Amino acid sequence: MSLKKEIKEKERRVRELLRSKELKALLLKRQANFCWMTCGGLNLVGIATEFGATSLLITRNSKFLISNNIEAPRMMEEEQLEKQGFIVKTYPWHEDQETSIIRELTEESPLGSDTPFPDAVTLTEEIARLRYSFTPEEVKRYRWLGKKVSYALEKTMMRTKKGEKESAVVGRLCRELWKDRIDPITLMSAADERIYKFRHPIPTEKRVEKFLMVSVNARKWGLIVSLTRFVHFGKLSDDLRKKYEANVFIDCTMMAHTRPGLFAREVLQKGIDAYRAEGYPEEWTLHHQGGSIGYTGRDYRTHFKTPDIIQENQAFTWNPSLTGTKSEDTILATSTGPEMITYPVIYPTLTMEVEGITFIRPNILEKT
Repeated sequence: MSLKKEIKEKERRVRELLRSKELKALLLKRQANFCWMTCGGLNLVGIATEFGATSLLITRNSKFLISNNIEAPRMMEEEQLEKQGFIVKTYPWHEDQETSIIRELTEESPLGSDTPFPDAVTLTEEIARLRYSFTPEEVKRYRWLGKKVSYALEKTMMRTKKGEKESAVVGRLCRELWKDRIDPITLMSAADERIYKFRHPIPTEKRVEKFLMVSVNARKWGLIVSLTRFVHFGKLSDDLRKKYEANVFIDCTMMAHTRPGLFAREVLQKGIDAYRAEGYPEEWTLHHQGGSIGYTGRDYRTHFKTPDIIQENQAFTWNPSLTGTKSEDTILATSTGPEMITYPVIYPTLTMEVEGITFIRPNILEKT
């Protein structure tokens, strides 16, 4: 699919939503939706912000970029929004004209928005669902990103030294990612006993003595992948190896059942069944099990009431954990089975077969 076809498909999805909701226009202010609608464009300034510095307005016949005069030149020159068919509406940075411009363009007609906005219908979840099924061009970008981030994390872990700070390891990872302008938007790291204590261990200055975990959510073109890797200094104990392999089996079970047309909550139940079968019936209660990913770190964290049905070419990251271990990589759900987007590139591997699918998974790296 060419960029032109990708743009056309996204316009079709938005305008179908407008018709179904009997609205005249849709306002997109969240940076995730901007990235999606512009095929990888960036309207953010701070990388951790949820809302972009510019807005998009899509009507039934036109589409507009609404920007102050600070952001507009870059939007046109570097993001090339005019070439994508956007009409640029600019206002002085010192005047708050966005609302009046939107009202003028919509002629006070019914309006939908991805965030609360005066006199608009908030459609945050409905708009997010437009992003779930990736186009062929998004899949191509996602594969590139998955391989790059997998390599960056594994290279970082392989160069980790005993006595190095968690924060120093994470700092080296960020350097690797930024070489390709990949944003590390969520970083977790835990050394030794911290792995066993905390499910969300933010990096500290603790020095690794024997065992280290690093997790990252990394973003480029708005697309996000998520993965975790471990390094262990010295020989793994039989108990730790057994627990890690059980954790990987649970993860593979969830990935094997991530099939288009199924309810996402069915995958969660399969995972819970696998926890029980592996002898850890209550561990799933200690942390969420992951879910859909894409233009946000998790579009939804799957629970028993999640209403969504898995779509073709929808991205997922499951993250089952057993105290002291975790298994996490990113996949695409396809009609022919899960496609690994992040995967062991230079790491040691282990092989598992679940539901007739062979998975090549990262092992714990053992270093002397």
